[in-house]
Amino acid sequence: MPRAAGTFTIDSWEPEPYDEADGATLTRVHLTKTFDGDLAGTSTTDIITAVAQVETSAAYAGFERFTGTVHGRKGTFVLHHTASAEGEDAGLSWTILPDSGTGELTGIRGGGQIVNDDGAHSFHLDYELG
Repeated sequence: MPRAAGTFTIDSWEPEPYDEADGATLTRVHLTKTFDGDLAGTSTTDIITAVAQVETSAAYAGFERFTGTVHGRKGTFVLHHTASAEGEDAGLSWTILPDSGTGELTGIRGGGQIVNDDGAHSFHLDYELG
């Protein structure tokens, strides 16, 4: 299975808290990114975050539409994000929504991870084109 790897930058981050009750704050966030590496392009993402009041635990889930190229093949697809953190223990995975690929990325499937290293974001995506 091919692996795409690289980095991305967050170009915009637009949070809108909608539930700030005791225990945790729930927020809708709209963001845009630029990808460099084996994925080259841009994306638009919408996530729902939950951050505990003590701010040592958090989680989010959401969807991201990528537009660009994967190893030179042009098209779009949708990624499903799932992430959680408790203290220093954190994990983020993403999977490609089956049948969401367009153009030369029609039939793309797979998944991978994002790493946030003090604000520097890198990724890998293991995929197949079927």
